[in-house]
This record gives sequence, C-alpha cells and structure tokens, in this order.
Amino acid sequence: MRFVEESPRPTRLCVVRHGETEWNAERRIQGQIDIGLNATGQRQAHAAGRWLKTAGISALYASDLRRAWDTALAIGAALQLLPVATPELRERRYGVFEGLTYAEAATRFPEGYAAFEGRNADYAFENGESLKVMYARVTGKLREIAALHPGQNVVVVVHGGVLDVINRFVRGNPLEMARDFLIPNAGINWIATLDGRWTLESWGETGHLAGDALDELPS
Repeated sequence: MRFVEESPRPTRLCVVRHGETEWNAERRIQGQIDIGLNATGQRQAHAAGRWLKTAGISALYASDLRRAWDTALAIGAALQLLPVATPELRERRYGVFEGLTYAEAATRFPEGYAAFEGRNADYAFENGESLKVMYARVTGKLREIAALHPGQNVVVVVHGGVLDVINRFVRGNPLEMARDFLIPNAGINWIATLDGRWTLESWGETGHLAGDALDELPS
C-alpha cells in the first residue's frame, strides 16, 4: 500500500485596512493619532465581517489604534473571535505631519514633504519614523503571527501605510518604488507564506462594500 504524504498547507493572512474615518475623507494625515471610524467606516467594518464569515478564519489580530481596533471588533463579532491587540502594526509615526492635510504638510514642510513623496526610505520626519524602521517592525510582527498559525487562515486589521510596506515585502519590491496598487478603506488583501516564501493571492478586494472605498493616500 502506498501512502501519499500530504503537502503542507500555506498560512494565509487576510490583511484588512480599517474602515473610513473623517480624517480619511479630509485627506488628513492620521499617523498614530487615535481617530475613530465615521459612519461609513462602521458600515464597511461590518460588511468585511459578513464577507469573511465563511473564510475559515482561526485568529484575529489588529493594531490597537481605535480605527483599526473598532474595525476588528466588528469583524470579530461576525467571526465569533476576539481580536489580539498588536501595537507593532500601528500606522507609521508621521511626526510633525500628523493632523495636517497632505496639502498643508506640503506647504509647511516643503523639503520634508518632497522626501516623503519621493519615498526616501531613511527620512523620518521630525518626531517621526522612517520607512525602514516601520518596515522592520511590521514585517517582524507579520512573520511572528504567521509562525504562530501554521496552515491556518488569519485576519490582520491594519492601516494604509502598513499595507503599503506589506505589499512591497510580499512582492519583493523596494520601499522606494512608486506605488502601483490601491489601498482602499476596508479593502481585503490575501497573502500567504509557506517554507519562508511569501506570495500575494489577491489585493484591494472591495466587492463586499456597497459603494466606493477611499484610497486617499499619496501614491
């Protein structure tokens, strides 16, 4: 009798951007300022939860900033899971840019904004954080979560800037490369890992949302 060894299952992470906030609608830079969801964002969060009910999710993680945490609570209510608070997955610290619109930041800090818009990976704002530092904390935690759930499907609720570096990490693209993908509010993104190799399964899914989802981030 021959026995066929089963192939190991990949670990699949469904990485979800938080629902919309008023500051998203105003194109105002949130960073680590703790802004909650607006009414649209709350609807989006519940819609994401309904969409994921049949996805075989085993665990739920989220940034502990309120806009991500409240999105995760809505998803968790649908999945009957409690989210695990994960501060390592907070949005980038934008320092003196936080609270400003993108237009205001460009006017007040033209040199810094040029470095930011040009994706200078070493630029850390004043009282902020560089892309390289953010990349290290986010990808380190992502690997840790995947290692804790081999062969399972896991939801991770994060922020636009976090998704920006996750996409580059999975695809092997440099941080400095111009963005060629969307990051809509409450968008659903599936990535997978097996034997240390990461793959992108789908990105920017919004079929669960009734209307358009914002991608207010600069490209």
